[in-house]
Amino acid sequence: MPENSHSIKLRYVKLCYQYLVNNILTFLLVPIMATIFIQFLQSNPNELLNFYNSLSLTSIHLVCSLFLISYVTTCYIMSRPRTIYLVDYACFRPPITCRIPFASFMEHAHLILSSEPKSVRFQMKILERSGLSEETALPPAMHYIPPTPTMDSAREEAELVIFSAMDLLLAKTGLKPKDIDVLVVNCSLFSPTPSLSAMVINKYKLRSNIKSFNLSGMGCSAGVISIDLARDILQQYPNSNAVVISTEILTPNGYLGKERSMLLTNCLFRMGGAAILLSNRKSDRGRAKYRLVHIVRTHKGADDKSFRCVQQQEDPEGKVGINLCIDLMQVAGEALQSNITTIGPLVLPASEQLLFLLTLICRKLFKSKMKPYIPDFKLAFEHFCIHAGGRAVIDELQNNLQLSAEHVEASRMALYRFGNTSSSSLWYEMSYIEAKGRMKKGDRIWQIAFGSGFKCNSAVWKCNRTIKLPVDDHNPWADCIDRYPVDIPDVVRL
Repeated sequence: MPENSHSIKLRYVKLCYQYLVNNILTFLLVPIMATIFIQFLQSNPNELLNFYNSLSLTSIHLVCSLFLISYVTTCYIMSRPRTIYLVDYACFRPPITCRIPFASFMEHAHLILSSEPKSVRFQMKILERSGLSEETALPPAMHYIPPTPTMDSAREEAELVIFSAMDLLLAKTGLKPKDIDVLVVNCSLFSPTPSLSAMVINKYKLRSNIKSFNLSGMGCSAGVISIDLARDILQQYPNSNAVVISTEILTPNGYLGKERSMLLTNCLFRMGGAAILLSNRKSDRGRAKYRLVHIVRTHKGADDKSFRCVQQQEDPEGKVGINLCIDLMQVAGEALQSNITTIGPLVLPASEQLLFLLTLICRKLFKSKMKPYIPDFKLAFEHFCIHAGGRAVIDELQNNLQLSAEHVEASRMALYRFGNTSSSSLWYEMSYIEAKGRMKKGDRIWQIAFGSGFKCNSAVWKCNRTIKLPVDDHNPWADCIDRYPVDIPDVVRL
């Protein structure tokens, strides 16, 4: 009981400190303004008139002052960056025919690697601890034994995922294809010619002067990179919109070898994709769901260990796959720390920044052995969308950022229901929060994504309007949200 009472007192002390520091300007300015106002009330009209005459202001002075104020105001308005709105987005919901239960996955593993029982057992152990459910999906070509990763089947998967998400977006927003000004498509491992962006242009007969971009090889954080690219383009072109499509095509990228570090991706990655509509038009402000506040990108590629920790390569038998290094979590932690150092001053309240600064000074100047202060990002954000790269990734960030189970619920449930959908996973998590009725006007959302290279990218959004329930049928969780959250055991025995 005494310990509990002590912790409560410390909590109240911290709350008082936060309130004092975060409102320090108010506490300083209010007494000053009150003193000036009282002094003004106590003055008689003659004293005020004498004060005005003492300034010796002429009509020229007044005109010059008004011109200066108008000039400064105009410069500020013209130089201020355009507000970028997220009008709406849509996520691909895989058909039930693509579902891959554990039994089917393991049967395929046994038949494909019949001479490698150790590799089969390793995949079974990973699957048991992966945090995935039996409702995740793989493309049709990977259901064959052996898989048929042809160029045609890869294009069919791309068309299924991208066109489905695009059709949903057009239906939700009422956007006409001819009205699209900018198109950005990101897919890391499948980069055909013509490009995926050209495929979209051909399907929807987009304008000939559309500004289109196709990003590849950027990893699971490419979704945030695409948003950043679209934002930069929209800053240059007023009264425009941009469609961003994020996906990963799995058909040509299944690993058929026996190297354990390359078998992990087979167990974690699943079908998924998302289409997002951005706009800088003031007319879209009322219907937009979110407003883009910040994007912070961190690239650790100058370090050799970071550069090689996620790499597409051939195994000794010449079979191509994605190699995940054993240092991956350490590299991700370092990238996150660099990203936090940049984004912290942009979003954290003054109380947390001051504590972080004081701790840093004590550790550097006085060689103190005190632990580095971890800012409380729960004071800056109401929702967290952590890339659903795997259970270990979510666990690590929950511990590092000291988040509650509810803060990472969306990430865990997205991983459970859809698997690691690469760059589109953040949007499945946003959809989950909306489907649960938790997204309120003014809420701040932090999207955190990791990708090969090694990169850690963050996007900060602010909710523009309360998302009301029930969500429409286009939400990927619409048919199952009442079953979530579910309890995910540490190990599922197969």
